[in-house]
Amino acid sequence: MSNGVTFYFMRHGETYFNRYDRFQGWGNTPLTPEGIEEVRESGRGLQDVHFDAVYTSDLMRTIETADLILQENNHADSIELVPMYEFREVFFGSFEGLEVERFWSQINDEVGRKYDLPEGKNNQIRAFMDQTKALDPHHHAENYLEFWQRVEEGLLKLLHKHAGTNQNILVVCHGLTIRYLIHGLVADFDYEEPLKNASVSMVKYINGQFELLGYNQTDHFKALADAVSNDDELES
Repeated sequence: MSNGVTFYFMRHGETYFNRYDRFQGWGNTPLTPEGIEEVRESGRGLQDVHFDAVYTSDLMRTIETADLILQENNHADSIELVPMYEFREVFFGSFEGLEVERFWSQINDEVGRKYDLPEGKNNQIRAFMDQTKALDPHHHAENYLEFWQRVEEGLLKLLHKHAGTNQNILVVCHGLTIRYLIHGLVADFDYEEPLKNASVSMVKYINGQFELLGYNQTDHFKALADAVSNDDELES
C-alpha cells in the first residue's frame, strides 16, 4: 500500500483589515478578539490531530494563528513553527489597505470586458491577477505567474521533505493562497466560495496525485459541533 502525506491548509483568523473589508496581502493587521476566539474554536476541534510539522507564511497573522492552534493541540509539545515567505498571501501592490468593494468590482469589470471568462475557473483567476497588476499604477501587484512560481516553490520544498511519510502537515496561510493553490493542484476543482477565517481544507498527495479531502471546513469547531449535538438531542 502506497504512503502519502496529508496537508491541512488553514486560513488565519479574522484580522482588523478583514473586519474593515480592506485589501490585505503582504500588509498585516492583528487578529481581532473574535478572530482569536474562532481560531481557538478551530484548534479545539483539531486538538486530537497529530501534526508532524507546522508551517506558516512569514506574516504575523498566520504565525499568531498557528501559535493558538498549537496551544489547543494535545500533541504539540515538540513542534516548532516554520515560517515561509513562499506561502504569503497574493500581493496587491498599491491596492493594499484600500476598500475591497470599490476596487474589486472595478477589476472584475475589467476582466469581464476583456476576457469574458467563467467566474472562479483557473483562466479567470489568472486573468484577475494579471489585470490587478495592470491596474496597479506602480505595477507592483503580483500577476498569476509570479504568484504561482512563489507558492509552487514552497510546496515543492514540503513535498521533498514529507512525501510518502504518511504524515499530517499543518500549513497556516491565507484565503486566496489556499484557494488558488488548490485550483492549481486538484483536477476538476470547482468551488467558488471564499474561504472562511480559521477554516481547514485538506489535500492528500499520494502516487503523484493530489486528492481533495475537504474544503473550507468549519464543522470541526468544538462550539459548533457541541451546538449541533445539543440540537440533535433536543430533537430526539
